[in-house]
Amino acid sequence: MKQAMHVLSITARGSGLLDISHQVESWLAEQAIGDGLLTLFCRHTSASLLIQENAAPAARRDLERYFAHIAPESAGYEHDDEGPDDMPAHLRAALTNTQLSVPISGGHLMLGNWQGIYLFEHRRQPSPRQIVLHLIGE
Repeated sequence: MKQAMHVLSITARGSGLLDISHQVESWLAEQAIGDGLLTLFCRHTSASLLIQENAAPAARRDLERYFAHIAPESAGYEHDDEGPDDMPAHLRAALTNTQLSVPISGGHLMLGNWQGIYLFEHRRQPSPRQIVLHLIGE
């Protein structure tokens, strides 16, 4: 059994879904592990991770609109230290995932045909983000 770890640094242009599948696959290709499990962990409380539709941009837009609706900005939150998108970003992250696990086979992510791995940035301003990748397998 082998392990590998890496911190993927990403800066999203602003709020929304950012496909990071290519960066994850590129790192995965450099590892000497063919079969195993990849864990991804977002080190932030105002961004999250999703496995989501990667072919139809409308699906991602609808998802972004849905989260804007259920956790709107300027809704009278007590916590607004960093502006009106601060607390809604925390709520959106709490409703999604900060950690994902994806099986690896033959050195590739075992995602479905229409799945991609996304950083879901919940803040409007560009923010540097770190995603920890931990691979274990043979």
